[in-house]
Amino acid sequence: MNKEPLVIHRRGEDGNKIITVRIREDILSRLDTIAAESNRSRNELINIILRYGLDNLTIQ
Repeated sequence: MNKEPLVIHRRGEDGNKIITVRIREDILSRLDTIAAESNRSRNELINIILRYGLDNLTIQ
């Protein structure tokens, strides 16, 4: 039986970076509500929303 090795990457080497962001309380509350309703983490939602915004952004 050929076993695949367990590869553990250092934190940050998966293409993700940890940042700190200030978010208004009303926006955070809305994110938490959507997270609970969609069974997703706050982090997942923020990434989905940011990607959508960046992909659909128009600067005038």
